[in-house]
Amino acid sequence: MSIFVDKNTRLLVQGITGKEGLFHTTQCIAYGTNVVAGVTPGKGGRQVENVPVFNTVKEAVSKTGANCSMIFVPPAFAADAVMEAADGGIELVVAITEGIPVMDMIKVKNFLAGKKTRLIGPNCPGIITPGQCKVGIMPAPIHRPHGPIGVVSRSGTLTYEVVKQLTLKGIGQSTCVGIGGDPVNGTNFIDCLDAFQKDPDTKGIVMVGEIGGTAEEEAADFIVKNVDKPVVGFIAGLTAPPGRRMGHAGAIISGSSGTAQGKISKMKGCGIRVCEDLGAFGDLCEEVFRF
Repeated sequence: MSIFVDKNTRLLVQGITGKEGLFHTTQCIAYGTNVVAGVTPGKGGRQVENVPVFNTVKEAVSKTGANCSMIFVPPAFAADAVMEAADGGIELVVAITEGIPVMDMIKVKNFLAGKKTRLIGPNCPGIITPGQCKVGIMPAPIHRPHGPIGVVSRSGTLTYEVVKQLTLKGIGQSTCVGIGGDPVNGTNFIDCLDAFQKDPDTKGIVMVGEIGGTAEEEAADFIVKNVDKPVVGFIAGLTAPPGRRMGHAGAIISGSSGTAQGKISKMKGCGIRVCEDLGAFGDLCEEVFRF
């Protein structure tokens, strides 16, 4: 099994005719993802890589039965794209776009409240269930299908690193989710942890966090109370100076809050095996995930 995406996912790409949207659409198709539609206003009626293009999400959903959207829309228009997808009945929206204004995302959060649409991102690499479905920009070959380990991460490139180390150790993944590092996003650590806990084929979990905010501490508290599967964690930014932004808009330390050491201590106190040397991550996972 998996979480959120699988072989039944029917993907729609908003911004399919743009350079990045087109490139990553072809990569998703090559992986085996069922891409059924694209949306670019004013370009309906075309075909891109044998995928029909529509002017609106509602039209695309009604004609193709799409249930998932991947967004490659410029930052100024991306929030509207997310809301259009939700309004069109899309169940899962994966927003790859980075640089969306915080105020725009607050509007999105308010718009999605009470709706059935799940948002992953923005500013994220996406989600992949290896061997079944890839919705995002992650490099496909590093993933090993039909595995027992679920991966959730705030960092895109670190997701790739830990997944590669798992694969080199012969440890496959059930689903890998990049939730993004923006201060206002959709799906969070707890959402993924809960889904992995409920997935019978996921036997262990990898959680990759970073400095800034309290998401990792909140996740650690959730794990103590609700997760009985082994969890291995990593926190990026251990050497970051206070007040320094480290790539992600949400990765900033304020006073004593959000420090890497504080997060590591909290996670260890909640029974999570924390790796403090990224180069040894695969070795630790090999030790912990003995099923």
